[in-house]
Amino acid sequence: MNSILHQDANARVTLRDYDPTNFRLFALTRMQVDADKQKCLEALVGSVQGLGALARPEQLEPIADLIIQSMTGPWRSFHTPQHIFQVGEGGDEVEVISALFHDMVYVQVDGGINLNMMRSIAPFIREVDQQIILADDVSLLADSAFKLSLSLFGFQLGQKLHPMAGQNEFLSALLAAKVLEGILPLPVIAQVVACIEATIPFRAPDASGKTCSDSLFESLRRVSQEHGFGWSDEEAHALVRRAVRLSNRDVENFASEQATHFLDNTWNLIPETNHDLRRASHYTAKGYRVSLQKMEGFLNFLKAEAVFRQYGSEPSDEHFSLLLSRARRNLEIARLYLGMKLTSIAVLEALSLRIGREVSVSMMMGERPLEGQPSAGLESFLPPVEQPVASVGEVEEAVLTILEQGRTVASDYDVRNSPIATFMTKSVGFSVMRQLLVMARAFFKGEVSAEDFLASAPKTLIDSLVDAFVRLSDVRRESLLGN
Repeated sequence: MNSILHQDANARVTLRDYDPTNFRLFALTRMQVDADKQKCLEALVGSVQGLGALARPEQLEPIADLIIQSMTGPWRSFHTPQHIFQVGEGGDEVEVISALFHDMVYVQVDGGINLNMMRSIAPFIREVDQQIILADDVSLLADSAFKLSLSLFGFQLGQKLHPMAGQNEFLSALLAAKVLEGILPLPVIAQVVACIEATIPFRAPDASGKTCSDSLFESLRRVSQEHGFGWSDEEAHALVRRAVRLSNRDVENFASEQATHFLDNTWNLIPETNHDLRRASHYTAKGYRVSLQKMEGFLNFLKAEAVFRQYGSEPSDEHFSLLLSRARRNLEIARLYLGMKLTSIAVLEALSLRIGREVSVSMMMGERPLEGQPSAGLESFLPPVEQPVASVGEVEEAVLTILEQGRTVASDYDVRNSPIATFMTKSVGFSVMRQLLVMARAFFKGEVSAEDFLASAPKTLIDSLVDAFVRLSDVRRESLLGN
């Protein structure tokens, strides 16, 4: 069904998600899911009992099943069980529980909310024209879990929820609050909801300099008064510091020591909202380009100061400075890397239009190589770059290394390295590639034609790529003829 709110309840890894002949893959995946459920259950039991609750493992097992079911949907590639375990690692009991729940609802990735989760949150939301709206029913405020969730997020009855403004985090927090009712006391549930609210990412201070953490402190004070929790200001400050600690772990990949690790995670994020990329042999040059464009546009807009947060002594000034400096470097490298990838795919897209409008990347570049199987790719027919144009500065050198040697982890839809972008960058240098990127953006917008864009590039570069494609086509022709 197309409805956001009425999706298949079985949104988890099943045999239907894979080639039915590949039983080994299914068995390995099933073993991983079972291992994740056990790890999740152990984390839940340990945390809940550590908070003094008397819940039994058999009472918590359905919750662990629900969590892992939501995190192993067919489109999940970054927001997976491994992610929630990493976010909770090293945290206290409330942080661990919050980490387990914080990404359960991810509407734009999963294509909706599965029925098993809807059972808990359906009374509080409705759907209008594919948009989720909070119910506008004052009587629902009698539900303490719903009321404190609204207060901690600063949301109102009848409010439209937006994917980039806390929709998924709110629904995940509300789900946690409802599932944990009767297991944890309300003040602890409020702390979990506060931690999940803090995971709404990339929020800069408002015009007055007020941060989202300042707002959370005010919300915690208000909730304490409304529900009689009796938290002092210092206790509320401590709860915010804990929430900031969790939120920084949620985005800690931005501060990876190695830019390749940051790019690995970026490449796992791209297919979550670009589902066509899962069909590795079918997505078009344009489709791949659009996916890269979305990520590049986002990273070009993002500032390191909006990634990590500091509240009081959390984190220390020294550690916060380190997080920011690493994030700035990773963002700079990622932007240039994506720019070079976009430039190379723009050339392939423009060339593909000489053949047709829906030409697949594999048609242009050859099939992705499989382990143990020879494969002729476009790069096999490119001439060697005898005198590469020298890179200027540490960032360009880092990007060229990543383009040539590849990211750390392979993805299901792309190879690790970037042979075409490497060839182009070595041939003409980063300066010319940046100029081509400007023309490529005009091509993407339809402001210049594909042929005008190609004409703006060095002729020898385009000729080399065209010749390589012709030679690849000849090899295919010989194979087709059985020669």
